[in-house]
Amino acid sequence: MTSPSKVTCHCGAVELVIRLTGKLSDARRCDCSYCRRRGTPTATVNRQDLTLVKGQDALTLYSFGTHTAKHYFCKICGIYTHHQRRSDPEEYGVNMGCIDGVNPKDYEPIGWHDGVNHPSDQ
Repeated sequence: MTSPSKVTCHCGAVELVIRLTGKLSDARRCDCSYCRRRGTPTATVNRQDLTLVKGQDALTLYSFGTHTAKHYFCKICGIYTHHQRRSDPEEYGVNMGCIDGVNPKDYEPIGWHDGVNHPSDQ
């Protein structure tokens, strides 16, 4: 198990503490209709390993399609911090760029997940 990491939006209104499921080098981008517009690489966190420390009132939610995936943003600065995954609702994707001390550029090339051909859409 990895040590806890702090996750914040740009303005600091939203703060999470996470324990990564894998390594940061396992992070991926998705090419579904939504994620390819966002372009953010995400690291995987199990539901029980993500704790909202502050900012519940600053979070806003976006969902679409099956409404299984739930994408969370800070409504003050607009930064996407995390989302509950459609492929496994017990997992979250966390915006790599929001993890303290992490620059996604340092992990390039970052792989892609085929969200266009998602199994839930078959």
